[in-house]
This record gives sequence, C-alpha cells and structure tokens, in this order.
Amino acid sequence: MRAALEAVRQWVYQPTLLEELPVRDLSTPHRSRRLLTGRGTRYRNLTVLMQSEASLPLRLALVGMSGAGKSFWTKRLAAEGWTSICCDDGIERTLAPWLAAGGYSGIDGVAAWMGWPDSANYAQREAQYLEEEIHTLGEALTSLDQRSEKPLVLDTTGSVIYTGNNLLLRLRRRMTVVYLAASAEEQQLLIERYLSDPKPVLWRGAFQPRPGESPKETVVRCYPTLISARRQSYEALAHCTLKVAELRDPAFDVAAFLGKIRGQLERGR
Repeated sequence: MRAALEAVRQWVYQPTLLEELPVRDLSTPHRSRRLLTGRGTRYRNLTVLMQSEASLPLRLALVGMSGAGKSFWTKRLAAEGWTSICCDDGIERTLAPWLAAGGYSGIDGVAAWMGWPDSANYAQREAQYLEEEIHTLGEALTSLDQRSEKPLVLDTTGSVIYTGNNLLLRLRRRMTVVYLAASAEEQQLLIERYLSDPKPVLWRGAFQPRPGESPKETVVRCYPTLISARRQSYEALAHCTLKVAELRDPAFDVAAFLGKIRGQLERGR
C-alpha cells in the first residue's frame, strides 16, 4: 500500500514555492494564507491581514472526490441565481470528436470511453482526459473577469489536483476553494458508487493489481489509497473544509451551506 501511495503522491498538488495566496472571503476584510513548504513538503498556514475587496463577487470552487456532492451543491447554488461552471461539461465538449467516434456521450460516456483502469487504452486516454481538463480549467479561470455580474460557483472534477501548480495557484488566488470531505464511513459508499455507476477517475498509478485479483477486487483495495493521497492535496488547496455527512441533512439549505463557509473563513482570521 505504501508503494501505491507514493506512486500517487508524485502526481498530486505539491506546492514548492513560498506564495501569498489570497482567500476569497464571504465577508470583509479579506485575509490571505501563505503555504510554507520545504523538503518533505509539509503544509503550514499563516494568516495575515489583507485589503478588503468588497466590490468582488463571491466565487466558490468546490473540490473533492467523485460523489462527494460538488455537482449537487453547484446546482443548488445555480437555482439561487449563481453563475455556474461545470468542468465535466467542458471536458466532454473538448472530447466530443473522440466520444462520437465510439458512440459515447455524456459523463457516463466519458467514463466508458476511458475504460477500466486495467484496459489497454486507459493510460493513453487518462493522459488525454487530463490534457483536456487542464485546458478547461484554464479557460474557466480566464473567463472570471467576464463573469463579474453575480456570484459564481465552479464545479471541479475529482482530479483537479493533477492539473499542475500554476493552475492550482491561480485557482486559489481567484476563488475560495471549498473541500467537500467524505468520512471514513462514506468512503465505502464512494467505492460502491464507482463500481455500480463509474465516473471518469484518474488513478495515476494507484491501481495496482495483484496476481489472481479481479479488477473489482483491485478497486476495492486500492480506492482507499487513492482517496488518502488525494485528501492531502485537497486539504492543502482548500481555504475551508465541509464534512459531507453534515451536508446530507435534508434541512441543510444554501444559506446554511454558505454560513458554514463564512464561519470557517472568519475563524481562520
């Protein structure tokens, strides 16, 4: 398991420079965090006072594993009048010629096109998917200045952490990054969802079959390793973290969702 974890870590978000990273707060005054990293890549947060930017709209970027609720909360915010950008939709559009050639469409079609992680074409298509994801995220961030009239939410993919430090630092500067974190108990549900209704997943070396093991058995064994490696990157990237278990309460509405984010940012001052 340690070898598989190390294989994933080399691909995930690893800040290497001292950076001043503005936090897009939901109230004023704004503050920033600095990520201090050294050999061994340890993360520490230092909060400093920054100038208020009251004229800027709220801009949230939701990150987390597939099935954590990013699309659900994006749709709820959109229903309240927020502008929404879905990275899955953008990736699907750029992959359209290849999907159409195989008779695929929709996000489920993207997953079918990529194939199971032990299939012959998976590595090449995983790389192509990531290339299109980098392009899509870059376009979304560039478009922020043209979308300034109202609050905006960005529905990222679970693999956003593989898009490279340059894009991720841009993302963190321009938006408030909210990590939707699944508990250990909910991880099993994520695995079951992947097995019953696969979505595009970039394994990045975490899928390590053993002799005599079926692909599904490998998924059950290796998916927790993938989650564990990604969790470190989500936490380093995010300005705040919301527990998925709390968000599943039917009484938890958009106001409560935004209130949780505001509360965490205010406590971090």
